[in-house]
Amino acid sequence: MAYVIPAPQLPALPIADSSDLFPVRRVYCVGRNYAAHAREMGGDPTREPPFFFMKPADALQVVPQGRTVDHPYPPKTANYHFEIEMVVALAKGGRDIPVSQALDHVFGYAVGLDMTRRDLQDEAKQLRRPWELGKAADHSGPVGPLFPTSRVGHPTSGTISLSVDGVQRQKADLSDMVWSVAEQISYLSAYFELFPGDVIFSGTPEGVGAVAQGQTMTGAIEGLGQITLRVV
Repeated sequence: MAYVIPAPQLPALPIADSSDLFPVRRVYCVGRNYAAHAREMGGDPTREPPFFFMKPADALQVVPQGRTVDHPYPPKTANYHFEIEMVVALAKGGRDIPVSQALDHVFGYAVGLDMTRRDLQDEAKQLRRPWELGKAADHSGPVGPLFPTSRVGHPTSGTISLSVDGVQRQKADLSDMVWSVAEQISYLSAYFELFPGDVIFSGTPEGVGAVAQGQTMTGAIEGLGQITLRVV
């Protein structure tokens, strides 16, 4: 049996200091997972359960360590926002995974950005429509190299930050997450069967904002390095 058109290439992320690749199956993103950002976006972190949306796996943009990568400004937006996030890559899947066992499913962690056409997302919210036009643009998920848990453990604290043209715009600590990585995995597995290759963007702190063509973004997480992108 043969495909009737060429099969799409499987999206993959690089492993830090290795030639190996991590194949990506699905990309889940948690919303409003830092209290200050939840309030910034009009939510109430004391009452709100976690919620998720998805990006296409081929929306990920690989950002090699130590290089500045061109990031294309997407069409149909005049308000393109950065959101720095820790990315979680799963090596094992399952359903109804207990919180106490959830971290056993993690392969590693990376620095990522959830780039957002905020004007289109806001319009979708007002019209009670899905968020794909705002969240799923081509290249809207820049991700740096994955660091295996055997090397970095499971980061639960440490600075997460983003600067634009050298000016700090976002800064928080991973410990400020409302829902921990283990809780996110457990919660998701009640709704979906998770599989090896699934990736989770674990939420962004406050300070999200717009970037313009010609500006340079640098996102960093303590222990996971940094990624640098020039908006073109």
